[in-house]
Amino acid sequence: MHSEDLAVLAELYDIITPSKREMFDRIAADRTNYITVALENVFQEHNASAVLRSCDCFGIQNLHVIEKDNQYKVQRDIALGAGRWVDMYNYDRGPEPEIDCIKNLKEKGFRIIATTPHTNDVTINDLNLDSPMAFVFGTERRGISPEIMELADEFVKIPMYGFTESFNISVSAAITLNVIRERLENSSIDWKLNAEEQTKLKLKWCRKILRGGQELEDEIRRRLFKKE
Repeated sequence: MHSEDLAVLAELYDIITPSKREMFDRIAADRTNYITVALENVFQEHNASAVLRSCDCFGIQNLHVIEKDNQYKVQRDIALGAGRWVDMYNYDRGPEPEIDCIKNLKEKGFRIIATTPHTNDVTINDLNLDSPMAFVFGTERRGISPEIMELADEFVKIPMYGFTESFNISVSAAITLNVIRERLENSSIDWKLNAEEQTKLKLKWCRKILRGGQELEDEIRRRLFKKE
């Protein structure tokens, strides 16, 4: 299947510009699913959009948004198009969307890392990186809900040295992702997308920028592989 995807990608690459091809290849090679982020009921749109932008800047491909009380809206002037490249998963149905989100992440093999001061917390500099991590950031007012605290596997904090008790949520996310990514870069952990995952991601990006991208890809597959 990967060989088929490569053949289709080559056809799509003949259509898009050389600069886009270079950009897709370079950025996909630095993307990761080893780290993901979950936002719980973030009600300030500029903060949620800033976190989305940080995910893109630090190569985080997936963002999970829990909308139990507050609907997520992207502010384009803050996100700067990041929503086009980062995959967002919304949890807004049923009585307990926050639990649905956490269970889904755990089923995918993520450790749930609650970003909050806690008696058993560690700093982002000391967190064990040996398995995939989902960092959960709570609301600006109340922090992470008791339901997610109960389901969390670990607790992490950012060292602070001033009078203020906490960072703004978007700042917390940016600092956390920066430190964790830098630590992974300096580790021997295999944490970036593999070749097959990169190909699928580049196909997705091609579909996004080409008019009728899905139909065009389907037509190429039928032509190359004679699929009905």
